[in-house]
Amino acid sequence: MEAIALSLATFFSTFFGGLFVMKNREKLHRIMGFTAGVLLGVVFFDLMPEIIAMLKTGNFNVTHVMIAIIVGFLFFHIIEKSILLHNAHEEEYGAHRHPHVGTASAIVLAGHSFFDGVGIGLAFQVSSTVGVLVAVAVIAHDFTDGMNTVGLVLFHKNTLQKAKWFLLLDALTPVIGAASTLLFSLPERFLVLYLGLFAGFLLYIGASDILPEAHSEHSSWKTIGLTVLGILFIFLVTRFV
Repeated sequence: MEAIALSLATFFSTFFGGLFVMKNREKLHRIMGFTAGVLLGVVFFDLMPEIIAMLKTGNFNVTHVMIAIIVGFLFFHIIEKSILLHNAHEEEYGAHRHPHVGTASAIVLAGHSFFDGVGIGLAFQVSSTVGVLVAVAVIAHDFTDGMNTVGLVLFHKNTLQKAKWFLLLDALTPVIGAASTLLFSLPERFLVLYLGLFAGFLLYIGASDILPEAHSEHSSWKTIGLTVLGILFIFLVTRFV
């Protein structure tokens, strides 16, 4: 029950992050630049160190984890490019965006948030101390999860109402994920593959989707600086929680 109680804090953290983006939509490109940095920071300073630690202690096959990472990367790439396929040539269009891409991105991030909650629940299966530390880490970066979700949905020309619904979904999924762990326990070898899969998802979203779009129309040193700031933010979060 401790896991569920702490996961409720992730709801508010995610929700307030999304509200921040909604109130600052005129600065969406800069927010996207920061978001890209955050996602890259999560991959390299949160997920990858955890994967490496589990590989060392569990004697797992490194190749299997690398396959999980590239599968996660290619899966979202294939989804996105399938959505973007047109009967006509792309050059016949002006600058445009695709609402379905924002929807798919938000669904992937909600899936990640669900497994954040699962991670909290599984950590409490190890010990209360580990559970609290994992919960604090998730709560700290879920503010940016809310930013990411709303930013992606709005950036791809979806409605504000749809952004609100996806924000609510993203805020609820960690609570659902934590509650689900009352019903099962997950072998560590599957958990490390999950981490690899979502590292690939986030790497693609951050580096190949959000970052190029952040500079597509309003490239500036400020946007670049915010990307670096996003990376540094996650670096500091992972050092102190």
